[in-house]
Amino acid sequence: MQRFQNKLVLVLLVIVVVVVATVTTDQFLALGKAHSTFENYYAFRGCVELVIKTNDYGVCKTKSGQTMKIVKSHGKWYLDGDLPFCVSSVCW
Repeated sequence: MQRFQNKLVLVLLVIVVVVVATVTTDQFLALGKAHSTFENYYAFRGCVELVIKTNDYGVCKTKSGQTMKIVKSHGKWYLDGDLPFCVSSVCW
């Protein structure tokens, strides 16, 4: 009986690890895609109206009417004020 319980716990643990790894990978890939282009980040943030766009920034409105500025930093797009911390071209 103890051996069966050990196997059951191991199987459940493996399932949990696989689910967490899958969700983490999915989120990592989704964020990478979102930050890659202005259009992807625009959609990711829920923008529905473009107010202005230049090569380095854009301003858009969401469905709720909120205005946000999207800026380019180190070749990727971010919400203004939510930029990554970078040291020697390595950002996180």
